[in-house]
Amino acid sequence: MEKVLIAMSGGVDSSVVAWLMKQKGFDCAGAIMKLYDSGDLANDDIIPGRCCSVADVMDARAVAFRLDIPFYVFNFTDTFNEQVIGRFIKAYQKGFTPNPCIDCNRYLKFERFLRRAEEMEYERIATGHYARSVNENGRYVLKKGKDASKDQSYVLYSMTQDQLARTLFPLGDLTKSEVREIAKEQGITTAEKPDSQDICFAPDGDYPGFIERHTGTVAQKGFFMDANDNILGQHKGIIRYTIGQRKGLGLSAPHPLYVCELRPESNTVVLGGHDQLFSKTLIAKDINLISVGKIDSSLKVKVRIRYNQPEQAATVWQLDSDTLRVEFAQPQRAIAKGQAAVLYDGDVVIGGGTIWESE
Repeated sequence: MEKVLIAMSGGVDSSVVAWLMKQKGFDCAGAIMKLYDSGDLANDDIIPGRCCSVADVMDARAVAFRLDIPFYVFNFTDTFNEQVIGRFIKAYQKGFTPNPCIDCNRYLKFERFLRRAEEMEYERIATGHYARSVNENGRYVLKKGKDASKDQSYVLYSMTQDQLARTLFPLGDLTKSEVREIAKEQGITTAEKPDSQDICFAPDGDYPGFIERHTGTVAQKGFFMDANDNILGQHKGIIRYTIGQRKGLGLSAPHPLYVCELRPESNTVVLGGHDQLFSKTLIAKDINLISVGKIDSSLKVKVRIRYNQPEQAATVWQLDSDTLRVEFAQPQRAIAKGQAAVLYDGDVVIGGGTIWESE
């Protein structure tokens, strides 16, 4: 009987995964990642939309108890602080807009958690992601989940062949409504529990405030400038602005102004009109390819540059082992450094990388 360790979060998705794995006859156990100390953030157990809170640990434990499977809590606070929170802060400080959920999957769930499972002699892990993995002619391919509104393939683009070979996605062929119905039918206590929202370590959405509290350093004020280096006013710290932002600038102008560029080296924020937000090409670094080992020539693809953005037609070239160049059929609005550019061929994830620059 194959041993599978279920990555539980205290939510309905991973709870149903645990039930499905038990029903299929796997030798199962559940485990949740402890990502920060309870005292690190205020109201840890009562903030709605949080992930991996004290309340989530209790919910996951209750589900495991009901299913009569072992349950563990893995203390990964050190890795989370370094690889997720640390990367998040450094990215904002250099004018990037990071996606910490991608880093959490990359460095926590499919690296640290998977290694722990191996140490405990579990052959595979199972997660509640809405995605699919199939072995096609000896190569694992990552595909979108059946439920387009919940598809999470975007945040999984960094998975390796070895990680895909040892990971199960039991919800890939289900819709969210079907998952909740299973939970209700089986009397699973998390059936009606809301999905987690926002970034778990900054659930109020005040990312600049979190960075200042965490580092103990207040962001320095600087100048708003236009493309011709004319000073337009004073900003409140570069970490408070993202590409495409219009609200909260505190400036009056005869026409709408948007954040078009962040220059951390001079602590300036460049503003411009809406037409200045559009770019036709981007360079992605730190790439990972899944469905192919290498892109040998130009390739027609669809590309997503934000989690919830519709895919856009483009052509991609691999410039070297760690760099992609993407040219869109139509200019794209507010391409932000630090976000992921993920390439698709229909339902198949070709791969992706971190956006480094655009023009």
